[in-house]
Amino acid sequence: MSGGTAAKTTPQQFLRRKDVLAGLMFIGVAAFGLWASRNYPIGTAVRMGTGYVPRLLCWILLGLGCIVFIQGFRASAVTLEPSPPIWRSVILIPASLVVFAYAIGPLGVIAAIVLLVVVGSLAGKDSRLVEVIAAALVLIGLTLLVFVWGIGLPIPVWPEWW
Repeated sequence: MSGGTAAKTTPQQFLRRKDVLAGLMFIGVAAFGLWASRNYPIGTAVRMGTGYVPRLLCWILLGLGCIVFIQGFRASAVTLEPSPPIWRSVILIPASLVVFAYAIGPLGVIAAIVLLVVVGSLAGKDSRLVEVIAAALVLIGLTLLVFVWGIGLPIPVWPEWW
């Protein structure tokens, strides 16, 4: 009977699998979205109400979360290694958003995005300069294309003193 020793997987080990955690996150976000939009009128596919698309996207995210969660129970699922302290991420990611919010008015959207990406990249320990520059350029391009030129929002592009 003791030919092969199959290791029992504890619930804590299941929760350390990437797919299980991602699935639970998707399910949680979808459940919150469905709850938050519970009072919005849905309407029909022809006459959509304000809650139609958000609820549709939440149901899709919920289904995707269930699929990813179930995939996490495979024997070959990737397990997360113990991670270093996350204080840098917890502090620097929100700080990058605050820096962006305070910089966009006086410095313009281009400089604010550069600051956002630079401060945010400090949260990771293996950020590469080329990746940071590429991320900043892509975000600047998309922001200018969609918000400034596409929608025509009156966002300052350059600093006030420029």
